[in-house]
Amino acid sequence: MRKLLDRIAIAILCSSVTIVAAQSAQLPPRPPKEQKAVDRFTVVNDDGSITFRLFAPFAKEVSVLSVELPTNPDGLIPLENDGKGLWVAKTGTLTPNLYEYSFLVDGLRLADPSGRLPKPQRHIDASLILVPGGSTDTRQVSHGVLALVGYHSNALSSERSMYVWTPPDYNPTGPPLPTVYLYHGYGDTAASWVVQGRAPQILDNLYAEGKILPMVVVMPDTETDAPDAVAETFVGAGIVDFFARNALDADRELMEDVVPYVEAHYDVRQNKSGRALVGLSQGGYQALVSGMSHLASFDYIASFSGVTITATPNAAVSRAFANAAETNVSLKDLSFTIGENDTLIGPQLNAMRQIMDQKAIKYNFVSYPGLGHEFRVWRPSLAEYLQKVFR
Repeated sequence: MRKLLDRIAIAILCSSVTIVAAQSAQLPPRPPKEQKAVDRFTVVNDDGSITFRLFAPFAKEVSVLSVELPTNPDGLIPLENDGKGLWVAKTGTLTPNLYEYSFLVDGLRLADPSGRLPKPQRHIDASLILVPGGSTDTRQVSHGVLALVGYHSNALSSERSMYVWTPPDYNPTGPPLPTVYLYHGYGDTAASWVVQGRAPQILDNLYAEGKILPMVVVMPDTETDAPDAVAETFVGAGIVDFFARNALDADRELMEDVVPYVEAHYDVRQNKSGRALVGLSQGGYQALVSGMSHLASFDYIASFSGVTITATPNAAVSRAFANAAETNVSLKDLSFTIGENDTLIGPQLNAMRQIMDQKAIKYNFVSYPGLGHEFRVWRPSLAEYLQKVFR
């Protein structure tokens, strides 16, 4: 009985200490009651500028981090404290576009708590904001149907999902349509092309203008999370091994699950002339690997700032390059795009282009001046490619 009473006394004492500690901890003050919530939010102004705001009364230093916005030489936009805990900075007038940014708060990178559009990522630390007036706006046109489709992947033994866009006048009993399979980049999700890539808006607007043919666009998840290819378990130079392993797993899923599902559930063409593989960054590598691995199944391959075999070797791609005459006859189009200032992929793409030139592989190449490894390259790359594919 005595031991029981001692235990109860200790528990009460510990609880009291916890309560005192909690009461003595300094909680951050609340914003002024007379202040509208919107006055603490990041907003786009009428002149096309952006006012960044973050209520962080305990912070000592706050900046905006972005590779797409005009910044100081250190890549940052410093915010100033108004004396009441609200940090503020305003840009100049910006070109209409969707911009990616993060807040850097005392060294911690985080998404904008007031932002309406978090960047689709496996681990969210960035936000998106639209300065309207560009080609990726949501316009008053007939809209295609965007569906989030769940399916079981036999290749991966897991439940998966992908997005599928069909044109406004899609007829499941009409003439079969060609299909674009569109892969996202490293660390992102199947929603990346939908949200940050603005693929639905690009497709809707181009289709309304009569600039693209009727087609179905499928956006799978590039990351397979197969037991041997979980992105977060690879570090440093090991990321090359991840790209190689994941590409093989994603290729099996594409051929065993994704293409069969699409062709069983949508009225699409079931031949190589009706299929295109496209991707950005890691997804560009995926398009290259799967396309070259299955030349009998795809007529079109496009890689936007894609990882290459000079950094991540692949036997099927090397064989296809070695058999240039056969590959050139098999493909109707092989395209590559890159930002002029892309130091991540630029050097390895240049090295792979030298190989392709030596082997006499036919391909198209476009460089975007003044841009790096970013969606300001990939959105126009997609828009331009969609206008020439299946012609």
